[in-house]
Amino acid sequence: MTAAFLALGSNLGDRRANLDAAIAGLQSSEQLQVVRVSSFHETEPVGGPVGQGKYLNAVAHIETSLTPRQLLERLHEIEDGAGRVRSAKDAPRTLDLDILLFGDQILAERTQPRRLLIPHPRIQDRRFVLEPWAEIAPRTRHPIFSLTIAELLAELGQRESRQQQASAGRELAGMRALVTGSTSGIGHAIALELAGAGADVLIHGRRSRERAEHVADQCRQLGVRADILLADVGDASACPTLSAEAWKNWQGLDIAVLNAGADTLTGEATRWPFEKKLEALLNIDVRGAMLMARALGERMKDRGQGVLLTLGWDQAETGMEGDSGQLFGATKGAVMCFTKSIALALAPEVRVHCIAPGWIRTAWGEKAADAWQQRVLRETPLARWGTPEDVARTARWLASPAAKYLTGQILRVNGGAIRG
Repeated sequence: MTAAFLALGSNLGDRRANLDAAIAGLQSSEQLQVVRVSSFHETEPVGGPVGQGKYLNAVAHIETSLTPRQLLERLHEIEDGAGRVRSAKDAPRTLDLDILLFGDQILAERTQPRRLLIPHPRIQDRRFVLEPWAEIAPRTRHPIFSLTIAELLAELGQRESRQQQASAGRELAGMRALVTGSTSGIGHAIALELAGAGADVLIHGRRSRERAEHVADQCRQLGVRADILLADVGDASACPTLSAEAWKNWQGLDIAVLNAGADTLTGEATRWPFEKKLEALLNIDVRGAMLMARALGERMKDRGQGVLLTLGWDQAETGMEGDSGQLFGATKGAVMCFTKSIALALAPEVRVHCIAPGWIRTAWGEKAADAWQQRVLRETPLARWGTPEDVARTARWLASPAAKYLTGQILRVNGGAIRG
């Protein structure tokens, strides 16, 4: 027999009778024993149509010899017997039964219409699950986050407290963000901007812990949490591990900015042959961003919310002469097209955008020859270089609730430059 935990909820009809009937249905099931049931908790609905009634919720501890798939089918039979109508997402229902935990198993069977995701991907964000669960089994440990139910409830309380204390200019308070490539340049500026808006920030770099710690300290000085993850996103095998570690660090992510990119414009890389530069850009800017977006986007969609931002280039679609134009046009153009496609796949739960910077004064821009300085002024209607902070402020707005009706967009942060 395997220990499992189930969530029970109802907000249509006689809610208490519906939950009592569900418990009776569980008790009468072969190969299943109800060990304990929490008290009933009345809560406001989360998501779904406006105006629906409050829920009555509970958590049940069971022992079963059924497989997870067999248990899911049994739960659907009980729901159907209670007159459950499956219509719009998060619509009112007479009965809602979910598997929260099944032993220490981790399963991800996403075949529609009956997906089987164990542990349930929203446990850590649902007070109406954690509170009744903590009544009956507070020391149960989450197999992914390695925290007990009591600890997850405390973590949720801290996030909610930060959100409630959010003041003007702290619109991201309580949110958790990952910014890849955030030890310098645009990524550094984005990390600080998100921290300034109240978000906890995971700083990512390839190998320099010292530089990462410097940025993390700057974020902490803004009153948020900051941790460090080091990994080479140019290594395809590292991307799933980085995604999993980032997700586990604070029991989920609300924002992921996939900024990491190969620097082929400064330092030793300027002497690389075209083929080596192309390989680096394809591995880091394209493949790394795609693998990270898919891994994190999938988790965000299962959880029910999130924001993904990628980095493109404003001249990718119009073209620019020279090797760099060919390299960045091909690779950043691929990222921009990918962003539009994954935005469709992850909607409506996850919002996805691509920021396409123009002439931004990063390390290359600061040392560029006078001819380039004049070209920037000539091609930019606002008559100046952009700054990493200009890009960062755009990322902050896109990640905020103020942009909640946008997805699948490419925003060109380029001072109004139009090239055709």
